[in-house]
Amino acid sequence: MSVELVVFVLAAAACLAGAVGVVISTNPVHAALSLVGTLFGVAVLFVAQSANFLAIVQVIVYAGAIVVLFLFVIMLLGVDRSDDLRVEPLVGQRIAAGVVSLAILGLVFAALRSTDTGNGIVATGAVGTIDNTVADVNRLGESLFTTYLYAFEIVSVLLVIAVVGAVLLSRRSKAADEIVDPGQAERAEVVEERMEAAEARAESHEFHYGNGHDEDEDEPAEAEEVRS
Repeated sequence: MSVELVVFVLAAAACLAGAVGVVISTNPVHAALSLVGTLFGVAVLFVAQSANFLAIVQVIVYAGAIVVLFLFVIMLLGVDRSDDLRVEPLVGQRIAAGVVSLAILGLVFAALRSTDTGNGIVATGAVGTIDNTVADVNRLGESLFTTYLYAFEIVSVLLVIAVVGAVLLSRRSKAADEIVDPGQAERAEVVEERMEAAEARAESHEFHYGNGHDEDEDEPAEAEEVRS
């Protein structure tokens, strides 16, 4: 067994384990940390393909800055706790996710079937010449902003839409955050009535004092009311 095969198997296992952790984690923070494991596994695969620049970008930008941004948004929105997976924010989202997943899996098998020439599956695609005198960054930048410019812009728009949608889905209504006490309304009415009675007693007390009544005559009744 070659070293390249061992590295590929370990990196692929890390990617799959992290991806499964992102999907099944009920805590958003745990899901973000699982995403870090997936991104590190992809970085190792880039190194195995001699794409050192992409591996560095994968670690610094995605596993570093992007995941830190995700964690910041999670903490800021206050959703850093386990969610009840039985509650669906959107009706029918589980069915829709299952249908889309099966459709994507079908596309993968269809692509593999189209490359089967009878003697096995062969890799397809445009094969170009590599000029070792040009740096990887220059070649990547030229391809990204010339040949694949529209695809790059479309992906940028999709990422912005995904971030906005995640923020909207993560927001919780104020009513859901409030702690509802079954007897709170009744107790509030009782407290309000007692406040009104106390104000009335205070006004009556001042009126009696103004008319020359003795203070000791009203104290027993008032003390009895306070005790009750």
